[in-house]
Amino acid sequence: MTKTKRQMIWAAVAFSLAVGVAAQQVSIKLPEDNALSQLKPGPAEEMVRRNCSLCHSTDYIATQPHLDAARWEGEVRKMIQVFGAPINSSDAKTIAEYLAGNYGSDKLPSRLEPASSRP
Repeated sequence: MTKTKRQMIWAAVAFSLAVGVAAQQVSIKLPEDNALSQLKPGPAEEMVRRNCSLCHSTDYIATQPHLDAARWEGEVRKMIQVFGAPINSSDAKTIAEYLAGNYGSDKLPSRLEPASSRP
C-alpha cells in the first residue's frame, strides 16, 4: 500500500469519527422551578418564561417587589438596554403588561387593619 493511500484511509477514518461525534445529540433536563417561584398563570406566561429565563430564574421575577406598570416597563427596558436581553419591542411590551398584571403594586396581599383603627 502506498503512503498516499494510507494517508487517505486515515483521513477517511478520522473524518468518519468526527462526523459520528458531531452527530451525537446531547441534552440535559433542568429541574423544575421550586413551588414558590412558579410564574402566575396568564396569556404571556410562556413568553415571560422563554425570554426572561435566558438570563435568570423565575425566582428573580416571583420574589421582586410589586411594582406599578411604569416601573415594570422600566425594569424590562433595563434588562434590554443595560444587560442586553434579546427581547424585541413587541415582546417587551407584552412582558411588562404581564408583570404589572400579575406582580403589580395593586396585586399586593391585603394588609390587616392597624390596631388603632379596630374597635
